[in-house]
Amino acid sequence: MSSKHHHRGGVEMSSGSKSFVSKKWTFLLCIGFFCAGTLFSDRMWPEPEASVASREAASDEHLHLVSDDCDSSKGLKQESKDRLGEVYKSPDAIQTLDKTISTLEMEIAAAKAAQESIINGSPVSDEFKLPETVTRRKYLMVVGINTAFNSRKRRDSVRATWMPPGEERKKLEEEKGIVMRFVIGHSATPGGILDRAIQAEESKHGDFLRLDHVEGYLELSAKTKSYFSTAFALWDADFYVKVDDDVHVNIATLGAELARYRMKPRVYIGCMKSGPVLAQKGVRYHEPEYWKFGEEGNKYFRHATGQLYAVSRELASYISINQNVLHKYVNEDVSLGSWFLGLDVEHVDDRRLCCGTTDCEWKAQAGNMCVASFDWSCSGICRSADRMKDVHRRCGEGRDALMAASF
Repeated sequence: MSSKHHHRGGVEMSSGSKSFVSKKWTFLLCIGFFCAGTLFSDRMWPEPEASVASREAASDEHLHLVSDDCDSSKGLKQESKDRLGEVYKSPDAIQTLDKTISTLEMEIAAAKAAQESIINGSPVSDEFKLPETVTRRKYLMVVGINTAFNSRKRRDSVRATWMPPGEERKKLEEEKGIVMRFVIGHSATPGGILDRAIQAEESKHGDFLRLDHVEGYLELSAKTKSYFSTAFALWDADFYVKVDDDVHVNIATLGAELARYRMKPRVYIGCMKSGPVLAQKGVRYHEPEYWKFGEEGNKYFRHATGQLYAVSRELASYISINQNVLHKYVNEDVSLGSWFLGLDVEHVDDRRLCCGTTDCEWKAQAGNMCVASFDWSCSGICRSADRMKDVHRRCGEGRDALMAASF
């Protein structure tokens, strides 16, 4: 027992010693770690300060760059406004822009005309194909003389009086910028006897503008749209004129009159009228859509009489671009007037475009030459094929007047 007791005591003393050493070393280790931690903290503490300073510097630099960008953007905006102001103030720049827009419009119109020809199975004329690098010739006016298949004698009377023949007409185009053509479509049976007769006449005189249009009196509104669209695609002119083949025209006087309005972008020129809307069936100029014009007895809006009228280039372009959605009334002069309603168009009422055949002579003698002459009772010169030469003799401006004119 004694030995057992001694052993247990030894064990207890050994245990106490181990516990004492463990606490002592723990204390020393704590002090050591504290010192090491202090030393480590002293060495590592400046690094975060440098990092913060670096971030602050980067932030300041970023703000500076943003500020510079803002200033630069303001400068660019101001510079853009200044340049835009200079463009608005520069007539040359405006003219250049207008020319560019006009060229694009012409190309669109030509492309549409070519597309319609392809869709309808008609060959595309070379005149519709615009060279990419060639600027189109500029003309003063295109005069389209509305005619029909059975109007051969009327056409011959015009050729013998106020329309120059062959080479003279070509010279007129080259030197004066005036294009003149008889305007006609095709028959309901393309290639038939009527079309062949026109083709033979064209081969002889070369003075037709053929439209992709079926001829018919009730289709004059459609023909008018087709004429302006086709003429606009073929010739870049300041004005496009439509005249009937039983009307006498002084071309030099017409050119001088239209030249006065060259600076006006949207001009509609003719003898303006406002006749009654005829609701009764069976009468001449009956209006099937009379109900659109209000109560019975109302009048039409102002529009140019159909014997002769002219529109400026922008209006011809408008007709060409919007031809598929422009409404057609039975009377073509009413249709044309309706297409310009709601547009910023200047209507010019020029009574020199509608002289009578009885008063054009004394007006010519008085130095007030008429542009166009006809008989109101016949909506043209009565028996024009027989009387055109007499009217030309009395009211014409003279054969040399046209080539001597300057526009």
